[in-house]
Amino acid sequence: MSNALITMLAVMGGTMLLRAPIAFGMLGGGIAYLIVKGQDVGLMVDQVLNGLYNSYVLLAVPLFILAASIMNAGAISERLFAMAIALVGHFRGGLAYVNVIVSVIFSGMSGSAIADAAGPGLVSIRMMTERKRFSPEFACALTACSSTIGPIIPPSIPLVIYALVSGTSVGALFLGGVVPGILMAFALMVGIYILGRIYNFPREPRTPLKDIPRVVMVGFLPMTLPIVLLGGIYSGVFTPTEAAAVAALHAILLAIYYRSLSWRRMWNVLQESLKQSASVTLIVASAFIMNYAIAAEQIPDLVAHWFTLHHFTKIEYLLLINLVFLILGCFLDTTTMLLVLIPLLLPATRAVGVDLVHFGVIVVVNMMIGLVTPPFGMLLFVINAMTGTSLRGMIRQSVPFMALLIIALLTMTLVPQTVLWLPQSMGYVTQ
Repeated sequence: MSNALITMLAVMGGTMLLRAPIAFGMLGGGIAYLIVKGQDVGLMVDQVLNGLYNSYVLLAVPLFILAASIMNAGAISERLFAMAIALVGHFRGGLAYVNVIVSVIFSGMSGSAIADAAGPGLVSIRMMTERKRFSPEFACALTACSSTIGPIIPPSIPLVIYALVSGTSVGALFLGGVVPGILMAFALMVGIYILGRIYNFPREPRTPLKDIPRVVMVGFLPMTLPIVLLGGIYSGVFTPTEAAAVAALHAILLAIYYRSLSWRRMWNVLQESLKQSASVTLIVASAFIMNYAIAAEQIPDLVAHWFTLHHFTKIEYLLLINLVFLILGCFLDTTTMLLVLIPLLLPATRAVGVDLVHFGVIVVVNMMIGLVTPPFGMLLFVINAMTGTSLRGMIRQSVPFMALLIIALLTMTLVPQTVLWLPQSMGYVTQ
């Protein structure tokens, strides 16, 4: 390891300890690398601008963020809840099932775990804790865990970023996330069923049969977005990047139709979306100079050589990757891991013979589980900030659900067709 690389890592580590934004640490580390290496600092600007201008797929990120923000602000989640309660509310622990079902539906609109937690997740918590049906800790823990489904079922902002880094088809990745997302939802529902039997969870009044069609129709329009997106992408009407613009337009039209978004509120939504998009773009931009340094030091080749030297099988390699990302997910931000670590592992992944679509979905699932794992646990902190619920209680209540999510992750790892069957059946060459 060269002195320049050590300096870069030291600057990054120092800024993280000072709690500075991670993007500033990455930019500072990249500048330090170039200075110690004796290279022109202007090279940083060249790497960043070329990387951004050549990343057409990156345009999807701010548009999906905008779509999620409009969905949250437009009171669309309440309509989804009414439909879900009518269908499953009468089961034992019905509102807990509703929490998961709404996360699955909303995941097909936002592509963001944070958006899911901040929008329908907050509504779920209020409904579950009303009249003390469920404890606040349980409601918040389940919401955090169900929100992890958001970036797995398409659209998905982390999968778009993975596609940017790896060159993998966004369409194949989106299809690859469908079955794993459903598998995660099923795992959470199994947990609700078991806990419901143990703790005698409450039931909601059964919706009269004659009212169900009306309630379903109220929630039908928001559910058309995933159909429009996936249908448009796989019929060739628009690209995955263009689909993000369609998602944003669809969200705006729904908000207008429901008359749920004033001009003032719309302006606030645009401002908030701009801030979130700028934050993500700054991290992506700073990663380009980091990746330049990593490539210049030939670290990906060294990592690939180490893995091939130890003759790992595909399953052994993926199990090791799961372990590494589950641990790193406790400490690092999702976008940072995607932009910095994935380029390191791609040569090794290809050398071992692991399918890049399978690898991408597995890695993102790991990162989502990391969002509810202490001490970083971004979703835990977001929900804590919104509700004031005890972090300790949330963590304790989330343990059974996290264990079930890890079982689902192992199933995806050991049975690659859970990820690859759908994209391959739609004609994508995934290897």
